Amino acid sequence: MKVTTTPLEGVLVIEPKVFADHRGFFLETYNLERYRASGIATTFVQDNHSKSQRNILRGLHYQRTKPQAKLVWVVAGAIWDVAVDIRKGSPTFGKWFGMTLTSESKQQLLIPAGFAHGFAVVSETAEVYYKCSDFYDSTDEGGIVWNDPDLAIDWPIRDPVLSAKDAALPPLRDARLT
Repeated sequence: MKVTTTPLEGVLVIEPKVFADHRGFFLETYNLERYRASGIATTFVQDNHSKSQRNILRGLHYQRTKPQAKLVWVVAGAIWDVAVDIRKGSPTFGKWFGMTLTSESKQQLLIPAGFAHGFAVVSETAEVYYKCSDFYDSTDEGGIVWNDPDLAIDWPIRDPVLSAKDAALPPLRDARLT
């Protein structure tokens, strides 16, 4: 597999090795030994799978005291995936990295603990699969509004469909981070 760094420390783009022929393809979406050999020592304890329609935007989410690293990829369709550094004291605090993840590219995005995460669906539908390094705890969740002007995330959609909870999220400057 190929691992590429991004401008945000710890956020990595991973390209698994794909074995393809006339029958289709095979790839390992995760292999503990290979990831550790590539310097990725995160242990994952929960897997999540979501399906959404075009223009759905989910996020930006995080857990305050039990932060989750996430390994994200798309099983069907395409999304614009975003990680925002919310680590207090980090030189890139409040900076974001975004990229398109598609089922065709098979790329993965590793988002370390201490980042908010969100995505927008840019295909008719998208199925997103992601591994988490800690268990989801509804009493520990936090979030940042998708269109925070201080973050100025360059989302590829202008009028997303949001959950009521995501629409009511605060900007980063007012978010409870710990």
